[in-house]
Amino acid sequence: MMELSTIGFYVIAAMMLVFGILSVTSRKIFRSAIWLLLTLVCIAALYFWMQMEFIAAIQIVVYVGGIVVLIIFSIFLTQQSGKEMPSTKVSRLVSSALAALFGAAFIINILLHHTFGETANLVLDASVSKIGTQMLSLEKGGYILPFEAVSFLLLAAMVGCIVIAMKHNTKNGDA
Repeated sequence: MMELSTIGFYVIAAMMLVFGILSVTSRKIFRSAIWLLLTLVCIAALYFWMQMEFIAAIQIVVYVGGIVVLIIFSIFLTQQSGKEMPSTKVSRLVSSALAALFGAAFIINILLHHTFGETANLVLDASVSKIGTQMLSLEKGGYILPFEAVSFLLLAAMVGCIVIAMKHNTKNGDA
């Protein structure tokens, strides 16, 4: 009989998979954004399940609270929230199916050739101080450069949203 922890993992994984599929197959763009939101919440739940509370909190704050809200605001600013997306072409469906099959084959290949028993006894130090030290370290293995690149990317996205909103207001004669 399966343990409750294993059942919880399979429930979270199944929900994440269903919400992810609904996110990419929904014809309404706002619903697709909501399915993406639920997928990211399930990823945070998976981090909570692995007892990495800090990473789960960052997942919720940055992705659920920041990125998805930015996407939803962008949808509302362009006034496309109620419209259906155009139906996909057959060539895109075929290329998407081939990409999904290639990805599945790649994952199956990794799973078949990886021995999971070797890493089962490793202890992972996921303390906040260890994560902060490694993230902001200038030494080899530090993540300061990607951290700064992501901050510039988010800044550019916010400036882009402001520019789009200002163009929208000037067309209406508000500004």
